[in-house]
Amino acid sequence: EKTIPRYLNTLPDDAYLLHRSLYTMRWSDMDAFGHVNNAMYFTYLEQARVDWLGSINATHGLVLANISCTFFQPLKYPAELEVRLYAGPPGRSSLNTYYEMRDSPQADQLCALGHGTIVWYDHAAGRSRPIPDAVLRHLKNR
Repeated sequence: EKTIPRYLNTLPDDAYLLHRSLYTMRWSDMDAFGHVNNAMYFTYLEQARVDWLGSINATHGLVLANISCTFFQPLKYPAELEVRLYAGPPGRSSLNTYYEMRDSPQADQLCALGHGTIVWYDHAAGRSRPIPDAVLRHLKNR
């Protein structure tokens, strides 16, 4: 039996804010239609994830199990982007992350909502590994 994929339209009830990042949209982020190219959204989500891990001095030894983005309205140049990174409850080696993107910190209008499952991974052994203690401590302090 096939399942129909559902698009994320709201944050899950158990998601909590981990980090906020602000980025200035670059001219080169636009596509021919004058708005942020859809692929660039994933670059902003990645950068927010990297910024969060850096802010808690955690290593980046992880992989993405999946990632998605629901687009609500286009981001147009010029824009000061705000990306809010949220998390759900951690698993042994994985963490569901959620991202809200707005065209400015003051904007009430949500432009995009992302989701990604990140998995801490031992590349040498070729298998997942437990979430590092530094990350777990940060998650428990929320």
